[in-house]
Amino acid sequence: MSDLTWWQKAVFYQIYPRSFADGNGDGIGDFIGMTARLDHLVRLGVDAIWLSPHYPSPFLDCGYDIADFSGVGPEYGSLDDFKAFLAAAHDRGLRVVLDLVLNHSSDQHPWFAESRASRDNPKRDWYIWRDGKEGGPPNNWVSIFGGSAWQLDEATGQYYYHCFLKEQPDLNWRHPELKQAMFDAVRFWLDLGVDGFRLDAVSTIFETEDLRDHTATISEKELFDGWRGLRPDLDPAEIDRQMRMMLSNQFDLPEVHEVLQELRQLIDSYPDRVLIGEADAISYYGDGTNELHLVFNFPLMRTNRITAAHVRDNQAERLGALPPGAWPCNTLGNHDSPRMLTRYGDGEHDAALARMHTALLLALKGTPFFYYGEEIGMQDLILTDIAQFRDGMATNVYAMAIAMGMPADEALAAAAQMTRDRARTPMQWEGTAHAGFCPDDVEPWLPVNPNAAAGVNVAAQSEDPASMLSFYRRLLAVRRATPALLAGDYDDQHEEAQEYFAFLRSYRDQVILVVCNMSPEPRTIGFYYDQPHVRTLLSTHERAAQIEDLARLELAPFEAYLGELTM
Repeated sequence: MSDLTWWQKAVFYQIYPRSFADGNGDGIGDFIGMTARLDHLVRLGVDAIWLSPHYPSPFLDCGYDIADFSGVGPEYGSLDDFKAFLAAAHDRGLRVVLDLVLNHSSDQHPWFAESRASRDNPKRDWYIWRDGKEGGPPNNWVSIFGGSAWQLDEATGQYYYHCFLKEQPDLNWRHPELKQAMFDAVRFWLDLGVDGFRLDAVSTIFETEDLRDHTATISEKELFDGWRGLRPDLDPAEIDRQMRMMLSNQFDLPEVHEVLQELRQLIDSYPDRVLIGEADAISYYGDGTNELHLVFNFPLMRTNRITAAHVRDNQAERLGALPPGAWPCNTLGNHDSPRMLTRYGDGEHDAALARMHTALLLALKGTPFFYYGEEIGMQDLILTDIAQFRDGMATNVYAMAIAMGMPADEALAAAAQMTRDRARTPMQWEGTAHAGFCPDDVEPWLPVNPNAAAGVNVAAQSEDPASMLSFYRRLLAVRRATPALLAGDYDDQHEEAQEYFAFLRSYRDQVILVVCNMSPEPRTIGFYYDQPHVRTLLSTHERAAQIEDLARLELAPFEAYLGELTM
């Protein structure tokens, strides 16, 4: 196991800086607050932190509209505060990975201010400017967040391209000076000692040079109505196919791989650093050694119910497609998706399902990532007033729905169901008014989920052996102490089973059996191995330390069981 790198053995914990801990009492999370809470992560048992954007930003896209790639947003503190946070994390054995947004900047970035100043400005081509066509945009491309992907600049009479919000102009990676400037920003953080980067929306950094129109035949309104279930005549697979056609000139171009290979060379010139990609295509591993170290297994989480068939098919496809030398990477939630307990719950067994899904995530082969607050069972918060929303994507959807004639209450409900704000509410440390995130007499930037007062908080769960937090601590300790869970091969078992999912993790002489009963009924399962007994490592339910008869392994509803095969 000594041949594994730190990031292959690590459990990553994603922090959304604005929502983790407010250290200066202004209702916004910051580095002082995060530094003060690092011991929680140490006791939890994680190994590395992925930090969502902390850069200066107008915050129209929740920090992903960056106004300075080498700075710290003043609401989060100073660069010295960041350095103190990094040093404190390293002192505790925690690695720190930053978000790196390569596709775009904020329209408030000094580079864009120069670029839009005139057509002959030296930085004009650092962004993508084109003349209009027939009195409109250069082509029919759409923004991910709705509407045209082109914005007219009245002063210079040209359009600039934005894959996301109009306040997020795309960078022109075909311009050598822009590429050099971005690589300089990467070096800045590496020289400070950060341990790597998670690359945001990396597949979007190039678009076709000839600006040819997409050939999708569906309209934006039809897509919108299809997603809302108002067009039963539109098959979901056809909606997905049309969406991919609509974006085919804006995603996954071959030039992306060229930039990633150059970035990998830069990263590899620093010891023990990692590149993690937000991307769908497994091709971003390159040949397994020359592009990203880790690519999120997003297909695993793209379901509303975790079933045996779904996980089995996902693992077979994912592990089978990895190039030689590549390492898998699994997650079931992040800042862009509903919280795990909410998304995969059934309204009756939510806590049991959350424990089973977490045990599964940490037992699968590969590096696991989980999101802040999952360890105490935080849930989505449905916002009831559009004034509470901070997610530009959701407010765009609300405005589009109103423009399409939808009643305001329906538009609000649609926005509330898809906004990313619902999973970004403040971390719940205590059962007080604002959950210990900020002082009780200060309004937090997003509302605190009321369930903090009902025990969904760190203080209430910290010393309770039956709590979700205690379960997470035990699970992470088991994983860290079990070589087969870190480095072992993966071998699917009982491949026809529909109500449960079983697999082995094997490393040298150690064999671990993992079984998840994915049904609300108790189940007896027979396993027949040369090692007939199993030593219990962890279960989501009360268990004997040793099970003598694997031919009759009895599992409770939604139980996850991990045991070491013995003679």
